[in-house]
Amino acid sequence: MSMGNSIGVAFRVTSFGESHGRCMGVVVDGCPSGLALSEEHIQRELDRRRPGQSRITSSRSEDDRLEVLSGVFNGRTTGAPICMLVWNTDRDSSGYERRRWTPRPGHADWTAHVRYGGFNDYRGGGRFSGRITAGFVMAGALAKRLLDETLGIEVIAHTKEIGGVVAREVSSEEIKARVEESPVRCADPEAARRMVERIEETSSQGDSLGGTIECHALNVPAGVGQPIFGTLEGDLARALYAVPAVKAVEFGLGGRFSKLKGSESNDFFRVEGGRVFTETNRAGGILGGISTCMPISCTVTLKPTPSIGKQQRTIDILNMEETTIEIGGRHDPCIVPRAVPVIESMVAAVLADHLLQAGLIPPVLGRDEK
Repeated sequence: MSMGNSIGVAFRVTSFGESHGRCMGVVVDGCPSGLALSEEHIQRELDRRRPGQSRITSSRSEDDRLEVLSGVFNGRTTGAPICMLVWNTDRDSSGYERRRWTPRPGHADWTAHVRYGGFNDYRGGGRFSGRITAGFVMAGALAKRLLDETLGIEVIAHTKEIGGVVAREVSSEEIKARVEESPVRCADPEAARRMVERIEETSSQGDSLGGTIECHALNVPAGVGQPIFGTLEGDLARALYAVPAVKAVEFGLGGRFSKLKGSESNDFFRVEGGRVFTETNRAGGILGGISTCMPISCTVTLKPTPSIGKQQRTIDILNMEETTIEIGGRHDPCIVPRAVPVIESMVAAVLADHLLQAGLIPPVLGRDEK
């Protein structure tokens, strides 16, 4: 029976750890040998995800200092499984002990209790906490390095919407240049300013906000995907839905397709310099589950952080009666900004897997550099 903690075929990612356990980590099996890799490559991405980055994120203070336990030797990947982890050092589980039998609305407390018979680690949400995405980012940082070094593929993302504040359409160049300048990781400065105001206003009311993240993969070659049940869209969606709080994944125009005619939604083909392109990219770079050579574009919607300061209705599992709950602790009023590198990571990991399956990334790299 599959336990659901691994994803991928040729680039296989296995996640481990719980929010208030000793550590969070990941094992990546299938990364080619010979890839030049330093801990700094991974640490840079982890630093983008860690808590405590600004006044609009959780105050939980985790350094998230990376440890690579295997699979890298003399600055190169060896071809062996790569095990990476960070230690959980700032844990306060007291509130979770008090709330053990009153599941928090919007969290997986109740469903996990039923699924695992009450034996699951409930502290901080355990395996269902956003903290598990630290491992996702480690795997994604490795995948990003592999994609860039072999095929020049870039995976970039930014915050498109928070609490009804929507960014204007921005170019890939704007995303790359501006995303890290904003505490909400939005490449539209004016929208970013209003998003911060909206988060601060909502947080002061003891509430939270959700939003959307727009992600692009640039320079992906055509022909990548494994139809019918291993399509590129399907595998990307599966990976993205593993990110806690994700409730919708769309490619290209997504739901907007329902409002268009075929003549308005189709991407017309053209040839330029002996290469095939499309005049537009409404399909998001994927047709029939296979990459078209246009940028792969997806939009991911995350629900508001369910841990809020307002009183909420719930149940007492022990007595099977209705009650109320007020959730304290250190929670993000909006998780979207910290989720941007997580979304990039999941897209990168899936692309690495599919490109390895297609034989477009060799199993051994850097032969000429030995």
